[in-house]
Amino acid sequence: MVSSGQLAPATDACPAPTSTGIRSLTLGDLGPDPAWRRPVLIEADHLILVTGGHGTLEVDFRPLPCRPGTMLRLRPGQAVRRTDALDAVVLRWGAVALHGLDVDPDTVPTHTQLVGEDEEAVINEVSQLVVDCRRQRGPAGESLLRLQLAVLLLRLTLTGAPVNGTDSRTFRRLCRDVEHHYRYTRRVEDYADRLGCSVRTLTRACLAVTGRSAKQVIDERVALQARRMLAATDEPIARIGRYLGFPEPTNFGRFFSREVGLSPGAFRATGGRVAAPARITRPRPPHWTDRA
Repeated sequence: MVSSGQLAPATDACPAPTSTGIRSLTLGDLGPDPAWRRPVLIEADHLILVTGGHGTLEVDFRPLPCRPGTMLRLRPGQAVRRTDALDAVVLRWGAVALHGLDVDPDTVPTHTQLVGEDEEAVINEVSQLVVDCRRQRGPAGESLLRLQLAVLLLRLTLTGAPVNGTDSRTFRRLCRDVEHHYRYTRRVEDYADRLGCSVRTLTRACLAVTGRSAKQVIDERVALQARRMLAATDEPIARIGRYLGFPEPTNFGRFFSREVGLSPGAFRATGGRVAAPARITRPRPPHWTDRA
């Protein structure tokens, strides 16, 4: 076991991923461009534990303050950019890593500053995972890594402050449905039909949790995906619009300008380095509590 409060040193070479995709990395491994001139779209689930430096890490165009003990939870598809010199341990896992285990990674806070006993316990578990990613192989090693990851995620879940209630549960259900269908419909009525509730129920839940309507939550998710693709890829703007359900480029341009305040071309020209409108956020379960 790694000694209390000390993080296992990172190796020069990244260990080979296990069949479940559990792997230890560094921040530099996330971006092919050392200068991080544009954000990178994350393709798998990640945890980032900052071990050195002070500054920010940009996640979905939102600068998050970081210092030793900061833990970030990244989800597939998010846009990430390092804006300051930070050292961090990164854990990555594949979709099957938690299969059959009673743990929901969506309950892990997106951004939390660990302190005291929480920080010590998390550092110990991350350190052991880093060591075992290098050492353990075979079915028994795979099972060990999966269980260690599950314990770590459960511990991080407990650092948050869950918000319960009917509105919170409804909002979380909507967020999950939006993630699967935002490309195909922005109509609140369609989501209400699938979830078996009324438009009024969805709107009330969104207003209670976010202060915004269900329609705003859905549109913000579409706008966020547009921003990700414009800033992190070279896809033509018209193709991005079609991907997001806008057959006509002019309609996409009007929608994006309304939501973001810039045309798609102007936003791309900035490299995504413009301040996000205050009301644009990624829909998320209400108990993903940020602790700074």
